[in-house]
Amino acid sequence: MSLVKLSIKGISYSQTQNGAYALILNEVDGDRKLPIVIGAFEAQSIAIALEKEIKPPRPLTHDLFKNFAERFDIVIKQVIIHKLVDGVFYSSMICERDKIEEIIDARTSDAIALALRFNAPIFTYKNILDKAGIYLKVNPETENLENLDDILSTPETFGLEDSDEPKSSYSTYSLSELHEMLEQAVQDEDYEKAAKIRDEISKRES
Repeated sequence: MSLVKLSIKGISYSQTQNGAYALILNEVDGDRKLPIVIGAFEAQSIAIALEKEIKPPRPLTHDLFKNFAERFDIVIKQVIIHKLVDGVFYSSMICERDKIEEIIDARTSDAIALALRFNAPIFTYKNILDKAGIYLKVNPETENLENLDDILSTPETFGLEDSDEPKSSYSTYSLSELHEMLEQAVQDEDYEKAAKIRDEISKRES
């Protein structure tokens, strides 16, 4: 399976779920976007890594991990989003120490936060992007992360990727209705809703 390189397009606050954000990944050599729902803490950590000038007074968890890894000569070479199951993305970090590579499983939000700190490229497989990638018109304010202050002022909470909270159900809608709803969500720039609808479509078409 061929790998597709991704870049971070921006972070959008969820309009439907308190404390949740949509991380927008962009296909480097294409126009498709990959929205991933993450928690406030992960959004804050990613935003800080993107804004190089911001230095928290104490290291965040991902900064601590980087400091720990560097102390023992461990480097993250790349991150691969390798699986999508029931709307949940699974990722792996390719790490290297003494020219020996190891693969470590990680939540996608954690893996991306660390990839930024190690300047490691982010990839996914073409079949995942074919299944979950959508065309989104990204708000310039989101792209420039002008809502950074909102992200940084949000209390630190655990991410929602593995949350036990009930998710919005779209199982009662037909595929044609879901595609119409997806198109509307994209027009409204409601990335988090678009990601959930896309996941429901992907489950049915898989």
